[in-house]
Amino acid sequence: MSKIKRNFIIASVVLVLLIALFLFYNMGNNWQFALRLRSYKLAAILIVSAAVAYSSVSFQTLTNNRILTPSIMGFESVYLLIQTIIVFVYSDNTFKVLSGLGNFALSVAGMIGFAMLLYLLIYKRGKDNLYLLLLVGIILGTLFNSLSSFMQLLIDPNDYFIVQGKMFATFNKVNRDLLWPSAIVLVVVLFFGFRSARYLDVLALGREHAINLGIDYNRKVQFFLILIAILASVSTALVGPVTFLGLLVANLTYEMFKTYKHSITLSAACIVAAITLVGGQFVMERMLGLSIPVSAIINLAGGRSCSIRRTRRSSPSSRS
Repeated sequence: MSKIKRNFIIASVVLVLLIALFLFYNMGNNWQFALRLRSYKLAAILIVSAAVAYSSVSFQTLTNNRILTPSIMGFESVYLLIQTIIVFVYSDNTFKVLSGLGNFALSVAGMIGFAMLLYLLIYKRGKDNLYLLLLVGIILGTLFNSLSSFMQLLIDPNDYFIVQGKMFATFNKVNRDLLWPSAIVLVVVLFFGFRSARYLDVLALGREHAINLGIDYNRKVQFFLILIAILASVSTALVGPVTFLGLLVANLTYEMFKTYKHSITLSAACIVAAITLVGGQFVMERMLGLSIPVSAIINLAGGRSCSIRRTRRSSPSSRS
């Protein structure tokens, strides 16, 4: 048995055990209510895990950079700006005017529309430079963050708590009406994504090699960027931004599954992401009894690992 296959089996077993613990550990007397509530959380965790894992690994393959994640494109900034504008306009009547499904649809449409606008401005004008796309995304993301911060200063302090609750991903307040639409979109996108995973094997070689091997480079990059935009938008709109989850999951997967085949890497990344979120939620909620969003801990760990990787890359020993 190869090391990759062994690690895949081990990761799958660990995930199944964590899911069983998450669902059935310390259920109490009202087990039916507890099981139903935990099932909703688990469904949201699995949806976000798959979306973040696929989008992060494929995005790093396209950019040939293991530090970048789709969040650099400004999706989370657009999401926070939309939520801030909604609260700024409707104040404490936000939940009366806009339903959870309406908010979800508006957020997804806004983030996907932002991504499509970037693609049209750059690719349709013949500027097929992926890094120009990233640079414009960073600039616009910074602009949206500044606008959000300015509007948050003008919001009533009592209404600011609504915006504050949107700043970190949380699985404790999942809207179950959003699970089915998110799951349907996820299944459709991943169906096309995994069917085209073999093209990522070639794109990972670089632009010149991919073109020489007969790949329509620009078309394939645009195709995967659209998939990434949809997945990032759905996961963010469902639970909120999880900035560094993709960074942690992708790099853990690269270390555990050393293969060039993205069909394996992407599947493994989905499992590793699910283990991270299910295990983190279980420890924080059941073992420690804390109500802190697990995304805050993941962002802390992800930011630390990112700084370590950048320090290693810039150290004199790594250059020699």
